Order: sequence, then structure tokens, then C-alpha cells
Amino acid sequence: MSNDSAKVEAFYAKDGAWREELLALRAILREMPLSEEFKWYSPVYTAHGGNVAIVWGFKDYCGLGFFKGALTKDPEGILVQQGENSRSARVMKFHGVDEIAEQEAVIRAYVAEAIANEKAGLKVDLPKDDLDYPEELVDRLDGDPEFRAAFEALTPGRQRGWVLHFSQPKQSKTRVSRIDKAAAKILAGKGMHDR
Repeated sequence: MSNDSAKVEAFYAKDGAWREELLALRAILREMPLSEEFKWYSPVYTAHGGNVAIVWGFKDYCGLGFFKGALTKDPEGILVQQGENSRSARVMKFHGVDEIAEQEAVIRAYVAEAIANEKAGLKVDLPKDDLDYPEELVDRLDGDPEFRAAFEALTPGRQRGWVLHFSQPKQSKTRVSRIDKAAAKILAGKGMHDR
């Protein structure tokens, strides 16, 4: 058993909230032309070299997330943004196994469309990022060429994640502290949630 497979099995073996719902989603996903991997602490379902879907159990719901969900037609009106800063991903929320069973045909149709989008090489057309960099980040970028090169080498999504993280605190000293703590990860080419 590969390391990924062992991690996936351990994820689904855990007792806890949403276990049965996650297993129900897994059963559907495993019947589709997807590979099962383990990334970002969760099972991720891939096809044609790209991430297609991910499953999660949250406090209030169990979710099936689509990495490029913004491309998916949503005739049922059930895809929602994960958060206010989410630009590409969309999620289906479930509150019970019965709900998943009732929506199985819809789940399959949405996943099939996401697979087709990946096969076609479709990309989400994201507008140029309009985030303002906090002054403390601008100062660090201007004063540290190695840090600037590493930050600019990050993917746009990783850059965006860091800018949002650095911009949240109201106090300048907290923003500086966050940048200092993040420097090693940025220099290693990592985003906020990468290990």
C-alpha cells in the first residue's frame, strides 16, 4: 500500500462527525474515472493531471469541493463559494447520508463535468489580483531581494493567500510578525497551507 493510500484509508477509518457521509461520497467518487490521492490533510480526487475534487468534514456540514467549480454549470444552484476570498473553488454541502443518496445523480453529473473540464484543459479566468499589499510587506520586498524573488516565484494563489494573511491584523507590529514567521516558508516556495 502506498503512503498516499495508507493516509486515505486512515482518513476514512477515523471515527467522528460526518464519517458515514464522507464514506458515501467516497463510494460515488471511486466509481468515477478518478485517482484517489492525499493532499492538504484530505483525500483529493484527480484526473488528467489535475485536482478535480476534495472531501471534507466541517463543524456544520460535510463538503464535496471542486477545485475549478467556477467552471461548472450549476443548474441545481447548489454550488457555493467556500469563503469570501475563494475565486475558483466551489463546494456542495451535505448534512446527512440521505441527502447524499438523494443527490447522487447530481453529484455524478457535476463530477463528470469537472472531469471533462480538466480533460479539456480549461482554466478559470481570474481577473488580475487587485489586492493591496500591506506597507510592511512592501517594505520587506523592497529591502530583501532574496525574499522578493521567492515571493514573486510563488503561484498567484499562494501569493494571494499570503497577502490576505498579512493584511488581516490591524496593528503594524502584528503584520511584521506574520511576515517574519512566514519568511522561511516563502523562501522554501510554500504557501500558507503547505507543509
